[in-house]
Amino acid sequence: MSLPVTDKSAAATTTVGTLIIGSGFAGLGAAIKLAQQGKTDFLVLERGNDVGGTWRDNTYPGAACDVPSHLYSYSFALNPDWTRSFSKQPEIRAYIESVARKYKVYDKHVFGAAVERARWNADTSRWDVDTTKGNFTAKIVVSAVGALAEPNLPDIKGIEDFQGEVFHSAQWNHDADLTGKRVAVIGTGASSIQIVPAIAEKVSHLDVYQRTAPWVLPRADREYTKIERFAFKHVPGFQRLSRAGIYATRETQVIGLTKSRMFMKPIELAARRHIATLIKDKSLREKVTPNFQIGCKRMLISNNYYPALDRPNVDLVTDGIAEVRAGSIVTKDGTERPIDALVVATGFHVTDSPTFQGIFGKDGRSLADVFDERGQQGYKGASVAGFPNMFFLVGPNTGLGHTSMVFMIESQLNYVIDAIDTIDKHDIGTVEVRRDVQDQYNADLQKRMSTTVWMNGGCASWYLDKHGNNTTLWPGFTFDFRRITKQFDLDAYDSVPTADASSAAQNKVAAL
Repeated sequence: MSLPVTDKSAAATTTVGTLIIGSGFAGLGAAIKLAQQGKTDFLVLERGNDVGGTWRDNTYPGAACDVPSHLYSYSFALNPDWTRSFSKQPEIRAYIESVARKYKVYDKHVFGAAVERARWNADTSRWDVDTTKGNFTAKIVVSAVGALAEPNLPDIKGIEDFQGEVFHSAQWNHDADLTGKRVAVIGTGASSIQIVPAIAEKVSHLDVYQRTAPWVLPRADREYTKIERFAFKHVPGFQRLSRAGIYATRETQVIGLTKSRMFMKPIELAARRHIATLIKDKSLREKVTPNFQIGCKRMLISNNYYPALDRPNVDLVTDGIAEVRAGSIVTKDGTERPIDALVVATGFHVTDSPTFQGIFGKDGRSLADVFDERGQQGYKGASVAGFPNMFFLVGPNTGLGHTSMVFMIESQLNYVIDAIDTIDKHDIGTVEVRRDVQDQYNADLQKRMSTTVWMNGGCASWYLDKHGNNTTLWPGFTFDFRRITKQFDLDAYDSVPTADASSAAQNKVAAL
């Protein structure tokens, strides 16, 4: 149940120690960890109607995870009841909701509370946060909005004039019946390769618009046997051993992605064999074969995407889109293809999230302005200079291209929860990462990034910002990130005791 905050205009400002924004894996994890430490002075602001984040919102046909189930879960809340090796969206959402119930943090949530603005108040040394469910003031804000939260709509001439059904993959319209219709899907990323096979059989014709062919690997997905599920639940250590094996196997890819690209060759050969095995048409095989090094863009997994493209009622269109008309799409070669419905599977705002525009730091500038000028830079993905008492989960350079983000989230939780604990124990009023520390951290990080496949693989991707820097991914082993985030390093921050912060604020008010 959510807190009884109702009419925004009538609600008084709610004062709280810590505000968590978002309740996906990251925000929910933060709430649980704070509760486990006995802290009660916190709230979670969630714009949706339940926990789950991207796994609540993405309900498109075929939605599933591309990380094995046992690794894509909290280490402190393993799920022995996974039904298959790669879980589908409903099962992941049910898992997240079950964890929220188990750790009794639902009553710490304010649902339907979309954050409109968060502004640092230098007079009070607190964050003033305006939402659709009222106003809040907090000593500490933890942003856990996630990278895959804001759908990226394409800027295509005439798309607003299309007369049929049109929606983003992350905002699927389940009232739209696509049966027997001519449908177009724009994009060939992680969502698209799940949607295309799921709808190809029911539509009369499907056009898939591809800008860049992705590398697609076999999906080793299967249902768990009764014996396996029994062992996961009842044999001590069996599930953790399975999880450790998956983690170790996935981590070996880091060598090829960041250190020596020759180690990616076996994976590339498997991907090429996948194409040759599943697609009969020679010209189609050429269209789906990428022209960049594997790993440069996100590697995808599917066993049914290529067969779907090979169906007689499916066309892969590689000519660029010139415009969308009322009932058709026109490509740059002049070909017009009639359609009844349009599915936009063009990903999310990652390096330019609209949420950045509503967060204002100590100098009055928004996070969007700061990132626009310097790139999306932070310190250990958890803090940004100029934004005191604000911590980030899934912040800059914490993304992964090979394994579970939940591992990175838990690493950051160690750091952020220890930071909050340090602030409380030492009666600190404000903490802000030092600019010189942040600059040196990012210089070292980009130096490491320069030798990776993401920077030298011959592709352009959403991993890169407008400055050409990879501000999205972590350029190394995840256990290295776990090591550097094990404890909060207060010496990397400028800090002011609570008494001094209060006195400074009082003096400023008196001067006014």
